[in-house]
Amino acid sequence: MNTVKENNKTGYLARDFKNGSVFGALSEQSVDFMIKNGRVFSYHSGESIFEFGEKVKSFFIVLEGEVDFYKQHNDAVCHTRTVTYGEALGFVSMIALHDRVGSAKAKTDCVLLEINNELFNALHDRYAFDFGILILNLARDMARSVRQISNALVDKEVVLDTTRIN
Repeated sequence: MNTVKENNKTGYLARDFKNGSVFGALSEQSVDFMIKNGRVFSYHSGESIFEFGEKVKSFFIVLEGEVDFYKQHNDAVCHTRTVTYGEALGFVSMIALHDRVGSAKAKTDCVLLEINNELFNALHDRYAFDFGILILNLARDMARSVRQISNALVDKEVVLDTTRIN
């Protein structure tokens, strides 16, 4: 993993990310604020981004490439999705205030924007309207993931025991 140096971040402009689902309908100023104040990392294919059980202080947005997410539960590990350009990774754990529930590895060489708790709060304070749109965009991505997972459950004829959800 390499942190992209501050002077190299200038190659990342808000207008280039308007098609990304997390960035959709956000002002260029708020996206520039995230890029300027977030940390940008580059990973090589196969590199670990985070591991199961780690404390969560941030989430990531894929700027380039693809990342595989592996959900862990009890002793089982399963590849549940590939996160691509403009999508978020790790937001659910951050917002749910729990440790990482799986691991993420670079599927391809990739570049990720890290949004930590402080930047997330600063975005709320400085760009409240855009923050609301960001939350809506993140919720839409979560809803799409829930739909895909529920479709997979239907395919396998799995019935959830909702009395045990914690």
